[in-house]
Amino acid sequence: MTRNRAGSAALRRNRGFTLVEAMVALIVLSVGLLGIAALYVETLRANRTSLYRTQAVNMATDIGDRMRSNRNPAAAYACGSPCDPAAGGNAIAIADLTDWMNQIAAQLPGGTADVAYTAPTATTPAVYVVGVSWDELGQDDPVTYQLRIEI
Repeated sequence: MTRNRAGSAALRRNRGFTLVEAMVALIVLSVGLLGIAALYVETLRANRTSLYRTQAVNMATDIGDRMRSNRNPAAAYACGSPCDPAAGGNAIAIADLTDWMNQIAAQLPGGTADVAYTAPTATTPAVYVVGVSWDELGQDDPVTYQLRIEI
């Protein structure tokens, strides 16, 4: 009989301890879930950034391909900063620049572009520098991608 009393006294003392353990486990689980949620949000931000960068690269190479296919006059695609499609050197360049600028405005937030031209010399080829800029969340200045195209 003495044994049963000692056993039930020990049970009574441990009864509240399991509730504290459950609360600590719940707090630890909550902190872990908050960490997972923060990681998920950061992953979404990084995916959006990489999508914008990929689109900028694709658009810069697209205008580069158009420049290579329409080389006359030499500075046909020099549209300035920011790009004014009407400054194109011929009807094809104007149409290409207009279409390109519309794509940039549609696909990139706050998207703008510029194209600078450097005439060839005796030792260097003609060079276009294509710049594509867009607004990125969390950054004060626009992000810019530049592509140098030698023709």
